Amino acid sequence: MQREILVSGLLNVETNVAVKGFPIPYYPIDYPFFGVTSNVSGVGCNIAKALTALGDKVTLLSFLGQDEEAQRILRDLQKDGIGTENITAALKNTPVSVVLHDSDGQRQVYCDLKDIQEQRLIPSQYSNILSRTDIAVLCNINFNRDLIKAAHAAGVLTATDVHVLHDIHDEYNRDFMENADILFLSDERLPCEPEQFIRNLYACYHNKIIVIGMGAKGALLLEGADDHIVMVPAYHTETIVNTVGAGDALFSAFLHFYLKGYDPTAALQYAVIFAGIKIGFNGAALGFSSEKEIESAAAGHSSV
Repeated sequence: MQREILVSGLLNVETNVAVKGFPIPYYPIDYPFFGVTSNVSGVGCNIAKALTALGDKVTLLSFLGQDEEAQRILRDLQKDGIGTENITAALKNTPVSVVLHDSDGQRQVYCDLKDIQEQRLIPSQYSNILSRTDIAVLCNINFNRDLIKAAHAAGVLTATDVHVLHDIHDEYNRDFMENADILFLSDERLPCEPEQFIRNLYACYHNKIIVIGMGAKGALLLEGADDHIVMVPAYHTETIVNTVGAGDALFSAFLHFYLKGYDPTAALQYAVIFAGIKIGFNGAALGFSSEKEIESAAAGHSSV
């Protein structure tokens, strides 16, 4: 049965630039032939596209400007079968980002949000959508603060990814951590070992499931009710082109397989395969596999 998923998050136009390595020395010009690409992206876009590729029905909420970048984004979403009727053209300009990435998988992101952090979604306007959704996937951006509180209070299953976190009491992310049934984050900038940090998070917020993405190492899972921690190793392929968007891919695939009825560990095992394949493509919203392709890859993978 096709799941109905509400996704609310950032949409932007992303430019990827291949660099020789970090840190980048100064030079006036470089010629990275076929090393500069431009794609439609943003966390909301990445998640919506990943879930759609896996076969889910997505309702997407976001904000754009009234410019050429916005038109490009709308055309791209429509091409992939993602509805744009709940995207509001209220910004002065559409957000854009630049991603510098090297051959070792390191990346540095510059994200210009324009005036999107001044926007808010009014929960009462989306009560009908919330009532029929299987899960509300609400990215940690200001316009989702009231919506995640309302969804959680209404008993809707909620999920968010707070990305880089170094303090469990982080003020910006508090609303999202407090109201998420499923909480994802990265191991970048953690102040202690991931096992200790994930337990600290659960002790503070009591989320049903917490996952820490750990890049080439894999992902760490805590099931709150059982106080059970599992380490799922990464799925390695021969080619790593660009790791940007790997966390969004991991998050999306986990939600898909979890909603399908897989237990959390199995869902995460499939998710690391989805993310491992995705990083062979150059762009955060590119390289998403179908459910059948992931199941086929999992059949030959010893850890699943």
